[in-house]
Amino acid sequence: MQNINGVIFDLDGTLIDSMWIWGDVAEEYLRSHGAVPHPNFREVLCALSTVEEALHYINVYGVNASVEEAILGRDNIMMKHLTSTVQLKKGILQAIKELKRRGVRICLATATERRLAELSIEHHGLGEYIERIFTCTEENTSKSSPDIYFRAAEFLGTDVSQTLVVEDALYAMKTAKEAGFVVAGVYDKVSDGEQDVIKSICDYYWVTMDEMLDCF
Repeated sequence: MQNINGVIFDLDGTLIDSMWIWGDVAEEYLRSHGAVPHPNFREVLCALSTVEEALHYINVYGVNASVEEAILGRDNIMMKHLTSTVQLKKGILQAIKELKRRGVRICLATATERRLAELSIEHHGLGEYIERIFTCTEENTSKSSPDIYFRAAEFLGTDVSQTLVVEDALYAMKTAKEAGFVVAGVYDKVSDGEQDVIKSICDYYWVTMDEMLDCF
């Protein structure tokens, strides 16, 4: 692998095997408000930030809530799954430990709300290895824009060309790649049909995180 001094990890679908459950949680939240999800509901949600998702509930499905209430309601459902159903992606703990041992700086850039992200990394024993969490909500952006990656790299003190972004979502990979980052795609079953495209645009592609260390 080229000279990498910092790594920016995504959370859902990259560090933890949780992408599949977000759709279930979102549907459960909508149905609790008497709304029926459209057939393409999950596909639409994939590229939305948390705030955009809440606005989608309100504007498209007529959920009677503020943005903050919608986010809180959805997150309350998700919290019960994070410490019971959701597991780490295979090989990630060993990979992060080894990166840290080699002096590579690590942070997180996620569309997930901070309280859920913190709960996830602490529950799975990753907290001591991740220096900082950047959330799309707090940074007032989404991963359709490279802003969150630029801010994370600035914190790490690493040049974009020597900063690895690890993602499972195709749209986020495209954003990071177009911004000049080194990009690794991680397989996730939710995006199974996009793997050929992912392989074509990423610098690295891993089915499991065990493969990451073979590149360093």
